[in-house]
Amino acid sequence: MMHGGGILVLLLVGLIAGWLAGQIVRGRGFGLIGDLVVGVIGAFVGSWIFTALGIFVGLGLIGAIISATIGAVILVAVIRLIRRV
Repeated sequence: MMHGGGILVLLLVGLIAGWLAGQIVRGRGFGLIGDLVVGVIGAFVGSWIFTALGIFVGLGLIGAIISATIGAVILVAVIRLIRRV
């Protein structure tokens, strides 16, 4: 179970990752709530992908941001592909 500090860290990582993904993929963000949602879901996607592939990104906040950002970029790319169809 997460305590208040863990939830704040998750939200901070999600916000940063979502913003970075917006900058990388689209050249702009999705707004505060959009960045947060994309980043948090991207954190789960990135964690799942790296675990499945056996890749170690790193520990701590920086590793979490890197993993979440890569997951968020993948998520945004998939969403863009779906929207085009």
